[in-house]
Amino acid sequence: MSLLGRDFLSVTDVTAEEVRMLFEAAQRFKRRAPNERERACLLGNSVALLFEKPSLRTRVTFELAVAQLGGYPVVLTQSEIGLGQREAVKDVARNLDRWVNAIVARVYAHQTLEELAEWAQAPVINALSDLEHPCQALADLFTLWELWGELKGRRLTFIGDGFNMAHSLMLLCALLGVHCTVATPKGYEPKPTIMRKAQRLAEQTGARITLTNDPVAAVRDAEAIYTDVWTSMGQEAEAEKRRRDFAGFQVNTELLRHAPQGVVVMHCLPAHRGEEITDEVLDAPFCLAWEQAENRLHVQKALLAGLVGGVLS
Repeated sequence: MSLLGRDFLSVTDVTAEEVRMLFEAAQRFKRRAPNERERACLLGNSVALLFEKPSLRTRVTFELAVAQLGGYPVVLTQSEIGLGQREAVKDVARNLDRWVNAIVARVYAHQTLEELAEWAQAPVINALSDLEHPCQALADLFTLWELWGELKGRRLTFIGDGFNMAHSLMLLCALLGVHCTVATPKGYEPKPTIMRKAQRLAEQTGARITLTNDPVAAVRDAEAIYTDVWTSMGQEAEAEKRRRDFAGFQVNTELLRHAPQGVVVMHCLPAHRGEEITDEVLDAPFCLAWEQAENRLHVQKALLAGLVGGVLS
């Protein structure tokens, strides 16, 4: 079982067994106790970090991960390379393939990632697209794995837009046997193709994947409640309409009164305080947002160690 040279565009590009291997490696990195092979596994390797979208957590954690593993990160913004505008995506991919050992890309359209992967021999890692956010989902489930231990049979509820974050959470929960409920306003449900894929995985693992338009019902048996912004980058023109449509889907103390005692709250950040989540909840000790942010670094180190360093097996 080796991850070396593989692309990571979706959480379903790895198996449940490989996820556990990544979690165990991430925990070693977090405890500053990597094994001898992992410690400088990117020595002599360069990794291109492509950003069509602005970033704080993704850029900092990937840049640090590459450098701390002994590699050289090359950060490229859209204004510098004009991906798909100044130069065709396939040409960018073929150029980078001659220079670097991996490509990490944060893009608007998932198709851009697929094209990069088609034309580059080097591994391509999805650092966010309009379809999935797999690195974040891995960090999120790693956070819960650290908290709970065994994940199978646990219950996570997502409240908000059935967009990229919800997609990756549904799929990864299904893969790991975690029951996942997604509560959205009508018209904002996850893509049917993603739902069908999650249901197929869930049938194999015993997970339940549920969609609802009722946030109160969704949290009644939740052990973790997850939310994300109502308006993602590229959707700014819809912001006012979305604020109206998502009224009643805010994660606040009133909603949490309907959840079980001991529930934790999660947010991938950045947060629009006062919209999808209140200050009181985001700053509460039971909110894991900051632990999730830290864990991006450790999980991405594990990913790079496997896909580029070839030291996980």
